[in-house]
Amino acid sequence: MAFEGLSSKLQDITRKLRGKARITESDLKDMLREVKLALLEADVNYKVVKEFIDTIQTKALGQDVLKSLTPGQQVVKIVKDELVELLGGQESKIHFTPNPPTIIMLVGLQGSGKTTTAGKLANLLRKQGKKPLLVACDVYRPAAIKQLQVVGAQLNIPVYSNENSKDVVHIAKQAVSVAISKLNDVVILDTAGRLHIDEELMEELKNIKANVKPHEILLVVDSMTGQDAVNVASSFNEALGIDGVVLTKLDGDTRGGAAISVKKVTGRPIKFAATGEKLSDIEVFHPERMASRILGMGDVLSIIEKAEEAIDLEEAEKLEKQLKKKEFDLEDYLTQLRQVKKMGSFSSILKMLPGMANIKDLKVDDKEFTRIEAMICSMTAEERRNPRLLNASRRIRIAKGSGTSVQQINQFMKSFEMTQKMMKKMQNEKGLKNMMKNLNPNDLKNMMK
Repeated sequence: MAFEGLSSKLQDITRKLRGKARITESDLKDMLREVKLALLEADVNYKVVKEFIDTIQTKALGQDVLKSLTPGQQVVKIVKDELVELLGGQESKIHFTPNPPTIIMLVGLQGSGKTTTAGKLANLLRKQGKKPLLVACDVYRPAAIKQLQVVGAQLNIPVYSNENSKDVVHIAKQAVSVAISKLNDVVILDTAGRLHIDEELMEELKNIKANVKPHEILLVVDSMTGQDAVNVASSFNEALGIDGVVLTKLDGDTRGGAAISVKKVTGRPIKFAATGEKLSDIEVFHPERMASRILGMGDVLSIIEKAEEAIDLEEAEKLEKQLKKKEFDLEDYLTQLRQVKKMGSFSSILKMLPGMANIKDLKVDDKEFTRIEAMICSMTAEERRNPRLLNASRRIRIAKGSGTSVQQINQFMKSFEMTQKMMKKMQNEKGLKNMMKNLNPNDLKNMMK
Protein backbone atom coordinates (compact mmCIF):
# COMPACT_ATOMS: atom_id res chain seq x y z
CA MET A 1 0.00 0.00 0.00
CA ALA A 2 1.22 3.53 -0.75
CA PHE A 3 3.13 5.28 2.05
CA GLU A 4 3.25 2.05 4.09
CA GLY A 5 6.96 2.29 4.94
CA LEU A 6 6.87 6.06 5.50
CA SER A 7 3.62 5.84 7.45
CA SER A 8 4.99 3.16 9.77
CA LYS A 9 8.15 5.18 10.52
CA LEU A 10 6.35 8.50 11.06
CA GLN A 11 3.78 6.84 13.32
CA ASP A 12 6.58 5.34 15.45
CA ILE A 13 8.23 8.77 15.73
CA THR A 14 5.03 10.64 16.61
CA ARG A 15 3.97 7.93 19.08
CA LYS A 16 7.22 8.45 21.01
CA LEU A 17 6.62 12.20 21.01
CA ARG A 18 3.02 12.00 22.24
CA GLY A 19 4.11 10.06 25.30
CA LYS A 20 6.71 12.60 26.40
CA ALA A 21 5.75 14.97 29.20
CA ARG A 22 8.74 17.15 28.38
CA ILE A 23 10.74 17.63 25.17
CA THR A 24 14.17 19.18 25.00
CA GLU A 25 15.71 20.88 21.98
CA SER A 26 17.94 17.83 21.65
CA ASP A 27 14.86 15.52 21.57
CA LEU A 28 13.37 17.67 18.81
CA LYS A 29 16.53 17.53 16.70
CA ASP A 30 16.71 13.75 17.07
CA MET A 31 13.05 13.46 16.03
CA LEU A 32 13.55 15.72 13.00
CA ARG A 33 16.59 13.69 11.93
CA GLU A 34 14.45 10.54 11.96
CA VAL A 35 11.65 12.29 10.02
CA LYS A 36 14.19 13.52 7.47
CA LEU A 37 15.58 10.00 6.91
CA ALA A 38 12.06 8.55 6.63
CA LEU A 39 11.09 11.10 3.96
CA LEU A 40 14.30 10.61 1.96
CA GLU A 41 13.83 6.83 2.05
CA ALA A 42 10.30 7.41 0.72
CA ASP A 43 11.91 9.12 -2.32
CA VAL A 44 10.74 12.62 -1.42
CA ASN A 45 12.66 15.38 -3.19
CA TYR A 46 15.71 16.45 -1.13
CA LYS A 47 14.98 20.20 -1.34
CA VAL A 48 11.37 19.55 -0.29
CA VAL A 49 12.56 17.51 2.71
CA LYS A 50 15.05 20.18 3.79
CA GLU A 51 12.45 22.96 3.66
CA PHE A 52 9.89 20.78 5.46
CA ILE A 53 12.29 20.00 8.33
CA ASP A 54 13.44 23.63 8.62
CA THR A 55 9.83 24.85 8.82
CA ILE A 56 8.90 22.35 11.55
CA GLN A 57 12.01 23.21 13.55
CA THR A 58 11.32 26.95 13.32
CA LYS A 59 7.68 26.56 14.36
CA ALA A 60 8.40 24.07 17.15
CA LEU A 61 11.12 26.23 18.66
CA GLY A 62 9.31 29.51 18.09
CA GLN A 63 5.97 28.79 19.81
CA ASP A 64 7.10 27.93 23.35
CA VAL A 65 6.22 24.35 22.47
CA LEU A 66 9.02 22.92 24.56
CA LYS A 67 7.66 24.67 27.69
CA SER A 68 4.02 23.69 27.18
CA LEU A 69 2.12 21.03 29.15
CA THR A 70 1.65 18.81 26.05
CA PRO A 71 4.76 19.49 23.95
CA GLY A 72 4.64 16.12 22.19
CA GLN A 73 1.10 16.63 20.96
CA GLN A 74 1.88 20.14 19.79
CA VAL A 75 4.89 18.99 17.77
CA VAL A 76 2.79 16.20 16.22
CA LYS A 77 0.19 18.82 15.25
CA ILE A 78 2.88 20.97 13.61
CA VAL A 79 4.16 17.91 11.67
CA LYS A 80 0.62 17.13 10.50
CA ASP A 81 -0.16 20.73 9.50
CA GLU A 82 3.07 21.01 7.49
CA LEU A 83 2.45 17.63 5.84
CA VAL A 84 -1.01 18.85 4.79
CA GLU A 85 0.58 21.97 3.25
CA LEU A 86 3.18 19.83 1.47
CA LEU A 87 0.44 17.67 -0.05
CA GLY A 88 -1.38 20.73 -1.38
CA GLY A 89 -3.10 22.39 1.56
CA GLN A 90 -6.68 21.84 0.45
CA GLU A 91 -8.70 19.84 -2.05
CA SER A 92 -8.36 21.17 -5.61
CA LYS A 93 -11.50 20.75 -7.71
CA ILE A 94 -12.13 20.65 -11.44
CA HIS A 95 -13.41 23.99 -12.70
CA PHE A 96 -16.50 23.35 -14.80
CA THR A 97 -17.36 25.97 -17.41
CA PRO A 98 -20.81 27.61 -17.14
CA ASN A 99 -21.13 27.00 -20.91
CA PRO A 100 -20.78 23.22 -21.41
CA PRO A 101 -19.05 21.11 -22.44
CA THR A 102 -16.10 21.28 -20.03
CA ILE A 103 -13.09 19.87 -21.90
CA ILE A 104 -10.60 17.86 -19.84
CA MET A 105 -7.37 16.87 -21.59
CA LEU A 106 -5.41 13.97 -20.09
CA VAL A 107 -1.67 13.93 -20.87
CA GLY A 108 1.28 11.82 -19.74
CA LEU A 109 3.87 9.26 -20.72
CA GLN A 110 2.97 5.91 -22.27
CA GLY A 111 2.19 3.35 -19.56
CA SER A 112 1.14 5.88 -16.94
CA GLY A 113 -2.47 4.66 -17.10
CA LYS A 114 -4.14 7.48 -19.07
CA THR A 115 -6.77 5.37 -20.83
CA THR A 116 -7.94 3.59 -17.69
CA THR A 117 -7.84 6.90 -15.80
CA ALA A 118 -10.03 8.48 -18.50
CA GLY A 119 -12.67 5.81 -17.80
CA LYS A 120 -12.33 6.12 -14.02
CA LEU A 121 -12.63 9.90 -14.17
CA ALA A 122 -15.68 9.70 -16.46
CA ASN A 123 -17.27 7.21 -14.05
CA LEU A 124 -16.58 9.48 -11.05
CA LEU A 125 -17.97 12.57 -12.80
CA ARG A 126 -21.09 10.69 -13.88
CA LYS A 127 -21.74 9.87 -10.21
CA GLN A 128 -21.59 13.63 -9.62
CA GLY A 129 -24.40 14.15 -12.13
CA LYS A 130 -22.31 14.85 -15.25
CA LYS A 131 -22.82 13.33 -18.69
CA PRO A 132 -19.29 12.59 -19.99
CA LEU A 133 -18.02 11.71 -23.46
CA LEU A 134 -14.72 9.84 -23.81
CA VAL A 135 -12.58 10.74 -26.82
CA ALA A 136 -9.87 8.52 -28.34
CA CYS A 137 -7.06 10.91 -29.33
CA ASP A 138 -4.26 8.33 -29.22
CA VAL A 139 -3.96 7.35 -32.89
CA TYR A 140 -0.47 5.82 -32.61
CA ARG A 141 -0.45 3.13 -29.94
CA PRO A 142 -1.81 -0.18 -31.25
CA ALA A 143 -5.26 -0.99 -29.86
CA ALA A 144 -5.43 2.30 -27.88
CA ILE A 145 -8.80 3.17 -29.44
CA LYS A 146 -10.11 -0.34 -28.82
CA GLN A 147 -8.98 -0.19 -25.18
CA LEU A 148 -10.92 3.03 -24.58
CA GLN A 149 -13.98 1.56 -26.34
CA VAL A 150 -13.85 -1.49 -24.06
CA VAL A 151 -13.58 0.75 -20.97
CA GLY A 152 -16.50 2.86 -22.22
CA ALA A 153 -18.63 -0.23 -22.86
CA GLN A 154 -17.95 -1.57 -19.33
CA LEU A 155 -19.14 1.72 -17.85
CA ASN A 156 -21.89 2.35 -20.42
CA ILE A 157 -20.26 5.71 -21.24
CA PRO A 158 -20.10 6.82 -24.92
CA VAL A 159 -16.73 6.92 -26.72
CA TYR A 160 -15.99 9.08 -29.76
CA SER A 161 -13.30 7.89 -32.18
CA ASN A 162 -12.33 8.31 -35.83
CA GLU A 163 -10.14 5.44 -36.96
CA ASN A 164 -9.83 6.89 -40.47
CA SER A 165 -8.01 10.02 -39.31
CA LYS A 166 -4.57 10.64 -37.82
CA ASP A 167 -5.28 14.33 -37.23
CA VAL A 168 -5.85 14.47 -33.46
CA VAL A 169 -6.81 18.15 -33.50
CA HIS A 170 -9.54 17.41 -36.05
CA ILE A 171 -10.73 14.40 -33.97
CA ALA A 172 -10.88 16.50 -30.79
CA LYS A 173 -12.84 19.28 -32.55
CA GLN A 174 -15.29 16.77 -34.02
CA ALA A 175 -15.75 15.24 -30.56
CA VAL A 176 -16.65 18.61 -29.04
CA SER A 177 -19.27 19.15 -31.77
CA VAL A 178 -20.71 15.69 -31.09
CA ALA A 179 -20.78 16.43 -27.35
CA ILE A 180 -22.75 19.64 -27.94
CA SER A 181 -25.26 17.85 -30.19
CA LYS A 182 -25.65 14.92 -27.74
CA LEU A 183 -25.80 17.21 -24.66
CA ASN A 184 -22.65 15.76 -23.09
CA ASP A 185 -21.46 18.35 -20.57
CA VAL A 186 -17.93 16.91 -20.10
CA VAL A 187 -15.46 15.85 -22.81
CA ILE A 188 -12.43 13.79 -21.72
CA LEU A 189 -9.60 13.65 -24.26
CA ASP A 190 -7.38 10.56 -23.96
CA THR A 191 -4.21 11.77 -25.72
CA ALA A 192 -1.15 9.84 -26.93
CA GLY A 193 1.94 9.31 -24.80
CA ARG A 194 5.54 8.36 -25.46
CA LEU A 195 8.03 6.25 -23.54
CA HIS A 196 9.90 9.47 -22.85
CA ILE A 197 9.36 13.21 -23.23
CA ASP A 198 10.20 14.41 -26.75
CA GLU A 199 9.61 17.45 -28.94
CA GLU A 200 7.14 15.67 -31.24
CA LEU A 201 4.88 14.67 -28.32
CA MET A 202 4.87 18.16 -26.83
CA GLU A 203 4.19 19.79 -30.20
CA GLU A 204 1.11 17.63 -30.74
CA LEU A 205 -0.21 18.39 -27.25
CA LYS A 206 0.42 22.11 -27.73
CA ASN A 207 -1.57 21.99 -31.00
CA ILE A 208 -4.53 20.34 -29.25
CA LYS A 209 -4.36 22.92 -26.47
CA ALA A 210 -4.20 25.86 -28.92
CA ASN A 211 -7.06 24.66 -31.12
CA VAL A 212 -9.45 22.95 -28.70
CA LYS A 213 -8.74 25.16 -25.65
CA PRO A 214 -9.30 22.59 -22.87
CA HIS A 215 -10.56 23.95 -19.57
CA GLU A 216 -8.43 21.49 -17.59
CA ILE A 217 -5.14 19.79 -18.52
CA LEU A 218 -4.49 16.93 -16.13
CA LEU A 219 -1.18 15.09 -16.10
CA VAL A 220 -1.46 11.37 -15.34
CA VAL A 221 1.65 10.05 -13.59
CA ASP A 222 2.54 6.61 -12.28
CA SER A 223 3.33 7.06 -8.57
CA MET A 224 5.40 3.83 -8.67
CA THR A 225 8.09 5.73 -10.60
CA GLY A 226 8.89 7.80 -7.50
CA GLN A 227 11.06 10.86 -8.05
CA ASP A 228 10.88 10.39 -11.84
CA ALA A 229 7.16 11.19 -11.60
CA VAL A 230 8.04 14.62 -10.18
CA ASN A 231 10.58 15.23 -12.97
CA VAL A 232 7.95 14.29 -15.58
CA ALA A 233 5.42 16.62 -13.93
CA SER A 234 7.94 19.49 -14.00
CA SER A 235 8.72 18.93 -17.71
CA PHE A 236 5.06 18.74 -18.76
CA ASN A 237 4.20 21.80 -16.70
CA GLU A 238 7.01 23.89 -18.22
CA ALA A 239 6.12 22.86 -21.79
CA LEU A 240 2.34 22.72 -21.60
CA GLY A 241 1.10 24.40 -18.42
CA ILE A 242 -0.85 21.71 -16.59
CA ASP A 243 -3.73 22.41 -14.17
CA GLY A 244 -3.31 19.39 -11.95
CA VAL A 245 -2.02 15.87 -11.49
CA VAL A 246 -3.70 12.47 -11.32
CA LEU A 247 -1.58 9.92 -9.42
CA THR A 248 -2.11 6.31 -10.51
CA LYS A 249 -1.18 3.07 -8.75
CA LEU A 250 -1.31 4.61 -5.28
CA ASP A 251 -2.42 1.17 -4.07
CA GLY A 252 0.87 -0.37 -5.16
CA ASP A 253 4.07 -0.92 -3.19
CA THR A 254 5.18 2.65 -3.69
CA ARG A 255 7.18 4.83 -1.34
CA GLY A 256 4.95 7.85 -1.89
CA GLY A 257 7.65 10.40 -2.69
CA ALA A 258 5.85 11.62 -5.82
CA ALA A 259 2.65 12.49 -3.92
CA ILE A 260 4.56 14.41 -1.29
CA SER A 261 6.90 16.25 -3.69
CA VAL A 262 4.80 17.07 -6.76
CA LYS A 263 2.84 20.09 -5.44
CA LYS A 264 5.91 21.76 -3.94
CA VAL A 265 8.11 21.20 -6.99
CA THR A 266 5.60 22.04 -9.74
CA GLY A 267 3.17 24.35 -7.94
CA ARG A 268 0.34 22.24 -9.42
CA PRO A 269 -2.04 20.30 -7.15
CA ILE A 270 -2.82 16.60 -7.09
CA LYS A 271 -6.51 16.51 -8.02
CA PHE A 272 -7.23 12.77 -8.11
CA ALA A 273 -5.66 9.53 -6.92
CA ALA A 274 -6.29 6.12 -8.50
CA THR A 275 -6.25 3.57 -5.70
CA GLY A 276 -6.92 0.22 -7.38
CA GLU A 277 -7.61 -1.70 -10.57
CA LYS A 278 -11.41 -1.38 -10.63
CA LEU A 279 -12.95 1.40 -12.72
CA SER A 280 -14.48 2.76 -9.50
CA ASP A 281 -11.09 2.98 -7.78
CA ILE A 282 -10.44 6.70 -8.06
CA GLU A 283 -10.98 9.42 -5.49
CA VAL A 284 -10.64 13.16 -5.11
CA PHE A 285 -7.28 13.86 -3.47
CA HIS A 286 -7.76 15.39 -0.01
CA PRO A 287 -4.39 16.57 1.44
CA GLU A 288 -5.66 16.67 5.05
CA ARG A 289 -7.16 13.19 4.88
CA MET A 290 -4.02 11.78 3.26
CA ALA A 291 -1.82 13.38 5.94
CA SER A 292 -4.05 11.83 8.62
CA ARG A 293 -3.73 8.40 6.99
CA ILE A 294 0.06 8.71 6.78
CA LEU A 295 0.29 9.64 10.47
CA GLY A 296 -2.12 6.88 11.52
CA MET A 297 -4.86 9.30 12.62
CA GLY A 298 -7.49 7.66 10.41
CA ASP A 299 -9.72 8.95 7.64
CA VAL A 300 -13.29 8.50 8.82
CA LEU A 301 -14.70 11.04 6.33
CA SER A 302 -13.55 8.91 3.37
CA ILE A 303 -15.10 5.81 4.93
CA ILE A 304 -18.42 7.66 5.32
CA GLU A 305 -18.30 8.82 1.69
CA LYS A 306 -17.53 5.29 0.47
CA ALA A 307 -20.39 3.95 2.57
CA GLU A 308 -22.84 6.55 1.29
CA GLU A 309 -21.88 5.68 -2.28
CA ALA A 310 -21.94 1.88 -1.89
CA ILE A 311 -24.63 1.12 0.68
CA ASP A 312 -28.25 0.88 -0.34
CA LEU A 313 -30.19 3.20 1.99
CA GLU A 314 -33.39 1.17 1.70
CA GLU A 315 -31.53 -2.00 2.70
CA ALA A 316 -29.86 -0.18 5.60
CA GLU A 317 -33.21 1.15 6.89
CA LYS A 318 -34.79 -2.27 6.49
CA LEU A 319 -31.95 -3.87 8.47
CA GLU A 320 -32.24 -1.23 11.21
CA LYS A 321 -35.94 -2.00 11.64
CA GLN A 322 -35.20 -5.75 11.76
CA LEU A 323 -32.51 -5.27 14.40
CA LYS A 324 -34.94 -3.45 16.67
CA LYS A 325 -37.27 -6.45 16.57
CA LYS A 326 -34.90 -9.43 16.61
CA GLU A 327 -31.37 -10.68 17.09
CA PHE A 328 -28.74 -10.07 14.40
CA ASP A 329 -28.60 -13.31 12.37
CA LEU A 330 -26.55 -14.72 9.49
CA GLU A 331 -29.00 -13.40 6.87
CA ASP A 332 -28.32 -9.89 8.22
CA TYR A 333 -24.58 -10.60 8.31
CA LEU A 334 -24.59 -11.69 4.64
CA THR A 335 -26.51 -8.54 3.61
CA GLN A 336 -24.01 -6.32 5.43
CA LEU A 337 -21.02 -8.24 4.06
CA ARG A 338 -22.18 -7.70 0.48
CA GLN A 339 -22.76 -4.00 1.11
CA VAL A 340 -19.28 -3.54 2.63
CA LYS A 341 -17.63 -5.41 -0.28
CA LYS A 342 -18.94 -2.70 -2.61
CA MET A 343 -16.80 -0.16 -0.70
CA GLY A 344 -13.58 -1.84 -1.85
CA SER A 345 -10.73 -3.66 -0.12
CA PHE A 346 -11.60 -4.30 3.52
CA SER A 347 -7.95 -3.96 4.59
CA SER A 348 -7.77 -0.47 3.04
CA ILE A 349 -10.98 0.53 4.86
CA LEU A 350 -9.61 -0.75 8.18
CA LYS A 351 -6.47 1.37 7.76
CA MET A 352 -8.67 4.47 7.57
CA LEU A 353 -9.99 3.84 11.10
CA PRO A 354 -8.14 5.81 13.81
CA GLY A 355 -5.75 3.53 15.69
CA MET A 356 -6.04 0.56 13.32
CA ALA A 357 -2.90 1.47 11.35
CA ASN A 358 -0.91 1.15 14.59
CA ILE A 359 -1.68 -2.57 14.93
CA LYS A 360 1.43 -4.08 13.39
CA ASP A 361 0.24 -7.66 12.97
CA LEU A 362 -3.22 -6.81 11.59
CA LYS A 363 -3.61 -8.77 8.37
CA VAL A 364 -6.93 -9.02 6.59
CA ASP A 365 -7.24 -11.39 3.66
CA ASP A 366 -10.06 -10.12 1.45
CA LYS A 367 -10.48 -13.65 0.08
CA GLU A 368 -11.68 -14.63 3.55
CA PHE A 369 -14.90 -12.70 2.93
CA THR A 370 -15.54 -14.71 -0.23
CA ARG A 371 -15.14 -17.89 1.85
CA ILE A 372 -17.53 -16.54 4.50
CA GLU A 373 -20.08 -15.76 1.80
CA ALA A 374 -19.75 -19.34 0.52
CA MET A 375 -20.23 -20.71 4.05
CA ILE A 376 -23.42 -18.73 4.68
CA CYS A 377 -24.80 -19.58 1.22
CA SER A 378 -24.24 -23.30 2.01
CA MET A 379 -26.58 -23.04 5.01
CA THR A 380 -30.33 -23.51 4.91
CA ALA A 381 -32.60 -20.49 5.43
CA GLU A 382 -33.53 -21.90 8.84
CA GLU A 383 -29.86 -22.22 9.87
CA ARG A 384 -29.13 -18.64 8.82
CA ARG A 385 -32.03 -17.34 10.89
CA ASN A 386 -31.14 -19.52 13.89
CA PRO A 387 -27.35 -20.17 14.06
CA ARG A 388 -27.83 -22.18 17.28
CA LEU A 389 -28.96 -25.09 15.08
CA LEU A 390 -25.43 -25.50 13.71
CA ASN A 391 -24.35 -28.72 15.44
CA ALA A 392 -21.34 -30.85 14.41
CA SER A 393 -23.05 -32.77 11.58
CA ARG A 394 -24.51 -29.60 10.06
CA ARG A 395 -21.09 -27.93 10.17
CA ILE A 396 -19.54 -30.90 8.33
CA ARG A 397 -22.21 -30.57 5.60
CA ILE A 398 -21.66 -26.79 5.31
CA ALA A 399 -17.87 -27.23 5.10
CA LYS A 400 -18.27 -29.69 2.21
CA GLY A 401 -20.76 -27.44 0.44
CA SER A 402 -18.59 -24.32 0.72
CA GLY A 403 -15.20 -25.92 0.01
CA THR A 404 -13.93 -25.03 3.48
CA SER A 405 -13.01 -26.98 6.63
CA VAL A 406 -14.96 -27.52 9.84
CA GLN A 407 -12.20 -25.60 11.63
CA GLN A 408 -12.82 -22.57 9.37
CA ILE A 409 -16.58 -22.84 10.04
CA ASN A 410 -15.88 -22.89 13.79
CA GLN A 411 -13.57 -19.85 13.56
CA PHE A 412 -16.15 -17.90 11.60
CA MET A 413 -18.97 -18.75 14.01
CA LYS A 414 -16.80 -17.60 16.93
CA SER A 415 -16.20 -14.22 15.24
CA PHE A 416 -19.90 -14.02 14.30
CA GLU A 417 -20.85 -14.42 17.98
CA MET A 418 -18.58 -11.46 18.78
CA THR A 419 -20.36 -9.48 16.05
CA GLN A 420 -23.73 -10.35 17.60
CA LYS A 421 -22.52 -9.02 20.95
CA MET A 422 -21.37 -5.79 19.27
CA MET A 423 -24.74 -5.36 17.58
CA LYS A 424 -26.53 -5.82 20.93
CA LYS A 425 -24.17 -3.27 22.45
CA MET A 426 -24.99 -0.90 19.62
CA GLN A 427 -28.72 -1.13 20.43
CA ASN A 428 -28.20 -0.75 24.17
CA GLU A 429 -25.83 2.22 23.92
CA LYS A 430 -27.85 4.46 21.60
CA GLY A 431 -26.34 3.47 18.30
CA LEU A 432 -23.14 3.18 16.38
CA LYS A 433 -21.68 6.49 17.55
CA ASN A 434 -21.27 5.40 21.17
CA MET A 435 -20.15 1.92 20.14
CA MET A 436 -17.34 3.30 17.93
CA LYS A 437 -16.28 5.70 20.70
CA ASN A 438 -15.76 2.78 23.11
CA LEU A 439 -14.43 0.24 20.58
CA ASN A 440 -10.94 -1.02 21.28
CA PRO A 441 -9.03 -1.63 18.00
CA ASN A 442 -7.80 -4.95 19.46
CA ASP A 443 -11.44 -6.13 19.69
CA LEU A 444 -11.77 -5.59 15.96
CA LYS A 445 -8.44 -7.32 15.41
CA ASN A 446 -9.71 -10.41 17.28
CA MET A 447 -12.86 -10.44 15.14
CA MET A 448 -10.72 -10.61 12.00
CA LYS A 449 -8.90 -13.76 13.11
